[in-house]
Amino acid sequence: MTEGVLPEEAGPAAEPAAGARRPRRADAAPAAGGPRPRRSDATRAAILRAARDRFATDGYDRATIRAIAADAQIDPSMVIRYYGSKEELFATAAEFDLRLPDLSDVPADRLGVVLVSYFFTRWEGDSSLPALLRTACTNPSGAERVREIFADQLGTAVARVVADPAQAPRRAGLVASQLLGVALTRYVLRLPPMVDIPPADLIDWLSPTIQRYLRAPAGTA
Repeated sequence: MTEGVLPEEAGPAAEPAAGARRPRRADAAPAAGGPRPRRSDATRAAILRAARDRFATDGYDRATIRAIAADAQIDPSMVIRYYGSKEELFATAAEFDLRLPDLSDVPADRLGVVLVSYFFTRWEGDSSLPALLRTACTNPSGAERVREIFADQLGTAVARVVADPAQAPRRAGLVASQLLGVALTRYVLRLPPMVDIPPADLIDWLSPTIQRYLRAPAGTA
């Protein structure tokens, strides 16, 4: 070092010789096997993990956006930014099990009443399924979840009891049209006539229709 000259006064470092590689900056990230995931992807994943745990622990009604955000260690506004609302987050994150009974041992002439009776037992007082149905009416991801649930779970149950398995998807769709229609008018839209009908009366009204969808020969009135 030249006497009397401080290091910072010594002038810029000399440029490397032609053809020589420039030294890597200390803060430069080394090349990896592929692009790093975006921070938004990590945030979404953290929210989903927290939401699944919180909904499973507290249920739909008691779980809050604030609690989910705290579990994910983010601000609550980020949950709304990525998922829009509690219902949309629920439709995306929660696991839904209709817990349908095994119909294979039910007498053939009792299938309709057993399935409809179970339907009301499952939906009465359960806020999670109406929440999903509300979301499905306006949100594509919610609608897709409903399609998946009824295709996989109801479709499988119906396939075990229909005479012709090839007709199972169509028959399951007809059953779903009745059950979801009642659910929409009773639990979401809350139409007074539908809300006021006792479950036992609804079972009496619906069971013959569901029975026909499950067991009547195709094309019969």
